[in-house]
Amino acid sequence: MTVSRMTVVRASLSVLAVLGGFLAFHGCATLSTPAGGGDYAVERDVVFTPPEWPQPLTADVYMPRGDGPFPAVLLVHGGGWRRRDRSDMARLSERFAARGFVAVNTSYRFAPKYQFPAQLEDLRQALRWMHESAARHRLDPQRIGALGYSAGAHLVTLLATVSPGDELDVSADDRTLRPRAVVGGGTPTDLRKFKGGRLVPEFLGATQQENPAVFALASPIVHVTSDDPPMFLYHGAWDALVPPSHAIDMKRALDAAGVRSELRIERGLGHMTTFALGRSAHEGAIAFLERELGAGPLMTSVSLTPTPEARDASSRVLEGHSDSGVSGPNRG
Repeated sequence: MTVSRMTVVRASLSVLAVLGGFLAFHGCATLSTPAGGGDYAVERDVVFTPPEWPQPLTADVYMPRGDGPFPAVLLVHGGGWRRRDRSDMARLSERFAARGFVAVNTSYRFAPKYQFPAQLEDLRQALRWMHESAARHRLDPQRIGALGYSAGAHLVTLLATVSPGDELDVSADDRTLRPRAVVGGGTPTDLRKFKGGRLVPEFLGATQQENPAVFALASPIVHVTSDDPPMFLYHGAWDALVPPSHAIDMKRALDAAGVRSELRIERGLGHMTTFALGRSAHEGAIAFLERELGAGPLMTSVSLTPTPEARDASSRVLEGHSDSGVSGPNRG
């Protein structure tokens, strides 16, 4: 049976309508422990910013039961850098906790009131706080990863690619400011690709014509170097909001720099549907972080090499887009 693209589009729109209702409902949930007891507990609305921070910021911490120390993941929601909240990442946080991770589902300041790099500073503070509260939350500060979707993916990817000596680096000696592994879904990796619209200019405080330098500075792909942590990228093939070229170009830049990475293109899915329906991609992301950080309490050895299947899948994705007209890595 052949299914037309229009049929799939209509189905995707129906899913989006259902998703909207789900998110509206889910945002009102106040779960403190999982149904039936579960294997984790949740500490909600924990302030992770110091008193002098421009705005108090909170996170929900999902902690596996047991002595630990456990690997941890910082989860960052999307919303165009200007809206939504961490309830979007609640289900993923639950899945991570059930798999033996301390999941820190965080918030950050919004544009246009707070412009770049305020959001990056918020995530750096979240990482500092995770290190400082490691004993309290039974997490291993040497095994902290990060995951984000859309604007959240942009932020965690930038957090990972800013190296000591970069213009955005705030402390060359503070290694707590970088995660050990990163997952980005629907990631805007090169903000210079956005020639119009209002979201990116509101986030950066200028149009590209007014300040092209800040568009480059805020683009993770510009900062890729050989010391970056491993990355897992996933992207909807039909993403019209953040085209797949963002992920494809980023994968090529990481390969050129010798950074371990995986790329997964979700066929038949757009920007929102990849997040809502990409369960297999999310499972791949969790498995990636399990390999890179180690699952459960501290292990004696951790595999740091992608599986042959993951390497083959990434190669097929890049080969399949070799004639797409997408440019290669650009660090300028």
